[in-house]
Amino acid sequence: MDDATHTEPGAILERVFGFSEFRGRQAEIVDTIVGGDDAFVLMPTGGGKSLCYQIPALARTGVGVVVSPLIALMNDQVSALATLGVRAEALHSGLDSARRTEIESAMLAGTIDLVYIAPERLMSQRMLALIADAPIALFAIDEAHCVSQWGHDFRPEYRRLAELADRFPAAPRIALTATADPTTRDEIVERLRLANAPLYIHSFDRPNITYRVNERGNARAQLLSFIRDEHLGEAGIVYCLSRRKAEETADWLAGRGVDALAYHAGLSAEVRRTNQQRFLREDGVVICATIAFGMGIDKPDVRFVAHLDLPASIEAYYQETGRAGRDGYPADAWMVYGLNDVVQRRRMIEQGEAVEARKQIERHKLDAMLAYCEQVSCRRIALLAYFGETRDQPCGNCDTCLSPLATVDATREARMMLSAVYRTGQRYGFGLVIDHLRGAVGDDPRQANFKKESTFGIGTHLSTRRWRAVARYLIAHGYLYADPERSGGLRLAGESRAVLRGERRVELALDRGQQKSGNRKADKPPIELEDEPLWEALRTRRRELADRDDVPAYVVCSDATLAHIARQRPTDIGELVEVPGIGDHKASRYGRAILDVVAGQR
Repeated sequence: MDDATHTEPGAILERVFGFSEFRGRQAEIVDTIVGGDDAFVLMPTGGGKSLCYQIPALARTGVGVVVSPLIALMNDQVSALATLGVRAEALHSGLDSARRTEIESAMLAGTIDLVYIAPERLMSQRMLALIADAPIALFAIDEAHCVSQWGHDFRPEYRRLAELADRFPAAPRIALTATADPTTRDEIVERLRLANAPLYIHSFDRPNITYRVNERGNARAQLLSFIRDEHLGEAGIVYCLSRRKAEETADWLAGRGVDALAYHAGLSAEVRRTNQQRFLREDGVVICATIAFGMGIDKPDVRFVAHLDLPASIEAYYQETGRAGRDGYPADAWMVYGLNDVVQRRRMIEQGEAVEARKQIERHKLDAMLAYCEQVSCRRIALLAYFGETRDQPCGNCDTCLSPLATVDATREARMMLSAVYRTGQRYGFGLVIDHLRGAVGDDPRQANFKKESTFGIGTHLSTRRWRAVARYLIAHGYLYADPERSGGLRLAGESRAVLRGERRVELALDRGQQKSGNRKADKPPIELEDEPLWEALRTRRRELADRDDVPAYVVCSDATLAHIARQRPTDIGELVEVPGIGDHKASRYGRAILDVVAGQR
């Protein structure tokens, strides 16, 4: 962008991006990179990571090279930058040779500001030779956790990016990620050779997100009730473990009045593209997806992320839930899980092709995820602690804070279950063990042999559901192990002997129930009642402008920006550019249309 290049970062922030001041430590990070030094940035989704390299790329001479793992993410960033007047391009396999040649020529000439590129293409000999002849402002390594074998999105091709330090020593490097525990951070630093770079860690807290975990009953009915009661007509993502489940859930929701679509890697490229575009550009679309619907999602007004299956790790859970509420307004992270999830996830680990060291990492991560689900105190405290961040006070915005769960001493019941597992041979699943405790004998011939054991029928005082809660607790806290090699057969583990001897107390929540956080629609739109007609008129006009420019509506203006306009009611371009999120280019391109809507509502 000619008129912004080589200017002071604060001026770029205001003139190009439409914000009057940096957030958090953004200013420090930007100054570090503009000054030519490296940096490692950990910042939550929606915290403003992109500005940390986009502004230095505009302030320094040459083109900023951004390493990005997904074409969808590249294209989304390029579209957003184009509406700001920034010259950005993406080099990927979806382009024809003529278009690639055009972009490469622009890089050599220094006539573009940023280019997004996958690590495989960047580290090819041809591209490295081209970059050596081009003026390079910086290298930004986005989703840097992909370099770590401890991370949940390990990408071996990221490992070669360390070579950039030797090949281009004059170009500063900035590595960025939204999710990395201390072990993963250490490996990122080592693998990318950033030992001398300052580490900028922002809080991992997303205070606008309400975290909620429920025991699975009828999962689809629970999901439908959640959407209808709190998020009908709002955008959301529902994560499922399998492709089939994603499709069936989308069809089931659609048949009940929810505008739901499926997304997974098994669908054709055209269907995936169409469904993703509808989600990004239309209001109120719900995507039912596998993790294939991931890092390329930059939609700020996703009001909920739901999980119908247990995520593999807290990192995956945190990153996926982080796609909700990027605009800062209230959003929900909602999940149901059950004992079958434990068995299924463990089976996936054991039957995977990873080496044993990697499997051990995955087991530890799953154990941490289970412990989070069984949390009876503040979830946010536990979530932040996983990433090495200490919080002293309960958050007041998770299910265990909003609807505190009373606990009861369940040490006796825990000892009963552990004894039953031991006396039935440590080879049967929780279903048979619970039937044994409750004195039930079904058609399974193995059950007839259980009658002579002293633990048969000693647990009739608890329901099957309650015994399942006891089993979940014991598994989550490492006293029982659901062996995937034995179809989920339970085995004693860890400090189970201490529980059996009565040396370890077990506190169990009375009932998790189906807690609700309150109707979020009371919080939307984020405006006063008298401004609602203008708010709706602005949303309609935004939709028309987005369709004209073939971009998602949030690229024109975010909900937060529209809310400011509805409150402030600017009368001219000078007042409009004072609105956060309206820079010079957006004011020039969309300003008159926006002001006409405001004038029409006076």
